[in-house]
Amino acid sequence: MPTRRSFLGAALGLGAASAERKPNVVIIFTDDQGYGDVGCYGATGYRTPHLDRMATEGIRFTSFYSAACVCTPSRAALLTGCHPVRLGLGHRVLFPYSVTGLDPDEVTIADLLRAQGYATACVGKWHLGHLPKFLPTRQGFDAYYGVPYSNDMGSHHYPMIQYTSPPLPVMRNEEVIEQAPAQASLTARFTAEAVRWMEQNRDRPFFLYLAHCMPHVPIDASERFRGKTKHGLYGDVIEELDWSVGEILGSLRRLGLDEDTFVLFTSDNGPVVDAGNRRGYRSASAGPLRGMKNTTWEGGMRVPGIARWPGRIPAGRVSGEVVTAMDLLPTIARLAGAPLPANRIDGKDIWPILSGESGARSPHEAFFYYRDDRLEAVRAGQWKLHVFKPEWPAGHAPELYNLDGDIGESRNVAAEHPDVVRRLAALAEGAREDLGDAVSRRIGRNVRPIGRIP
Repeated sequence: MPTRRSFLGAALGLGAASAERKPNVVIIFTDDQGYGDVGCYGATGYRTPHLDRMATEGIRFTSFYSAACVCTPSRAALLTGCHPVRLGLGHRVLFPYSVTGLDPDEVTIADLLRAQGYATACVGKWHLGHLPKFLPTRQGFDAYYGVPYSNDMGSHHYPMIQYTSPPLPVMRNEEVIEQAPAQASLTARFTAEAVRWMEQNRDRPFFLYLAHCMPHVPIDASERFRGKTKHGLYGDVIEELDWSVGEILGSLRRLGLDEDTFVLFTSDNGPVVDAGNRRGYRSASAGPLRGMKNTTWEGGMRVPGIARWPGRIPAGRVSGEVVTAMDLLPTIARLAGAPLPANRIDGKDIWPILSGESGARSPHEAFFYYRDDRLEAVRAGQWKLHVFKPEWPAGHAPELYNLDGDIGESRNVAAEHPDVVRRLAALAEGAREDLGDAVSRRIGRNVRPIGRIP
């Protein structure tokens, strides 16, 4: 099997041959921000002027998908270009007591770009393993500042693990520098760190992965944003995240790097739409989509996706093509002139869509919706077939939805299109063969082991 070390050796040799400055890459990743939680996607009660401007200056996707409906697997997919089930990370999320993580032999975007001479930094939430073997500094990042798992996983927020985990730590590289940070401070602190790091690395190509904790519960906002919106604390949190986007874009302009930088904004999965009702503030929104985080309805995995690169991505475009967070690695590899990993990946190069190439279409024949290690649905073009739901009774027939005319998945049309059901069922069977499926107790032929501490 090709190893990370052999890949990096070959990539370093290729990178040394090119003297042309390569584009900077910035990925801004929020946590549990829903499809309906951005102004240009229909949000009301609060404002997101910087994200809205980013969309008008670039491209906004209406069928941008996370590869999972919860945190850990979606992050693994974004950074590796692989379906999380392929990496052994399809199951739920990692906890402070977990002894597993993203296998260091997997190749990340940071690995690819560092081999091309990039400075690389991870700022914010990691959640791919908190033990030293799995930290960002072992996965291609030169620098790391943030929290190693979800912001609710401190003993004061997560009573069920209060005896097995310390308060939420803040880390710099591989050292814990603080515990139990004020939740209200996190967005501003991560933003300031990201801006400082870009300033320090302005003279070389860089990759910044800014992964905010918000709006994952327990939500909070800086004093300057609290009480500013008509949507309560949740709206305040979203406005602060939008401010953060504005700070990043403004810094790129100030540093003279605006036209040299590819920026992408997205979320790790859908929102928890009832969290506010339980905690006394107004809730998140999946907009017109059915479902929410931890489901494979559209609201769980279809997320905001906005990309901007002045002069390279035509402004003011809206695309309905199916693209995924897994597509970032191969697309960025193309932009940086980096070789793809030797091991199988699932993402596809979407630069033709981003750059406005005439007739460019989604490179995906199908998109597979897994929850944990269970295959629950498949999308091909306008059609989506749900093949399993844990709440369904035994023997429940698959449900088919035409997403072009029914984005809310409200009308099951399986009986009207048996040929489409058969075609998508065959695609689902191919996924079971390749990736496996816990429902049918199948182990995929092409899955790789999760990273593990012996």
